[in-house]
Amino acid sequence: MMDIEKDSEYTRNKGSLPTGEGRRGALAEDWRAPLSLSSAQRLVDEWIKTYGVRYFSELTNMACLTEEVGELARIMARTYGDQSFKKGESHDLGDEMADVLWVLLCLANQTNVDLTEAFRKNLEKKTTRDKTRHHNNNKLK
Repeated sequence: MMDIEKDSEYTRNKGSLPTGEGRRGALAEDWRAPLSLSSAQRLVDEWIKTYGVRYFSELTNMACLTEEVGELARIMARTYGDQSFKKGESHDLGDEMADVLWVLLCLANQTNVDLTEAFRKNLEKKTTRDKTRHHNNNKLK
């Protein structure tokens, strides 16, 4: 898991996390604060420790991620594609995106991936590789 005690944002803003009932109060406050990727990873880790007992296995979480992406795809297909919603079917696109993000944050914590750093590196890679590529794509004009 990501070492949240060494996370710079964690140490700068929070110090040490409370335990027991105090921890639940701190989690509730954290839910209302603006979230960065690293603070979201820390918050998910604390939620799992407080309410979830432990993480599901990495393989189970990968299956859960696939399931959540499918639920997101269902709403996208019905909202922006040719399908229509069934009676009583959920339309909450943001909630489904948040479910995908939740499981991705769990997997990142479990596999020691700092998503902030990984995203920075990925953005740099894409910028270097694609900085002019899309300007010449007639399909985008």
